[in-house]
Amino acid sequence: MRRAGQWDVLLVIAAGGALGSLARYGLTVALPHPRGGLALSTLLANVLGCLLIGVLMVVISQLAQPHRLLRPFLGIGLLGGFTTFSTYVVDAMRSVLEGRPGLAIGYAVGSVLASLVAVAAGMLVTRAVIRRARQAGGA
Repeated sequence: MRRAGQWDVLLVIAAGGALGSLARYGLTVALPHPRGGLALSTLLANVLGCLLIGVLMVVISQLAQPHRLLRPFLGIGLLGGFTTFSTYVVDAMRSVLEGRPGLAIGYAVGSVLASLVAVAAGMLVTRAVIRRARQAGGA
């Protein structure tokens, strides 16, 4: 770190990351990965995390003065800890090694497409909500 004043950023990222990782673990416990089946908890964590990062990026860009720790805590920490690229790749590779390359390809491509759609949906819906709220406030 360049400045001593950035320790607060590291702390909020660590706290958010811990909370996000715990939330993902909770999702994995609630939706266990069946042997030979689709890793639904990983897919759900990644798609939901992408939806929320889309919401967050619009909210941060639309706020006049967002708190400087908001994005590091929520974006890098919480949502970064909640989503998981490495587990998604391991799940796809496991399907290949278990003789189900079609499932692996479908899971890999489907995860990326669903995540892209989720980010776009989060951004579009949040922009519309903010626009309507501003119009209602000015009317």
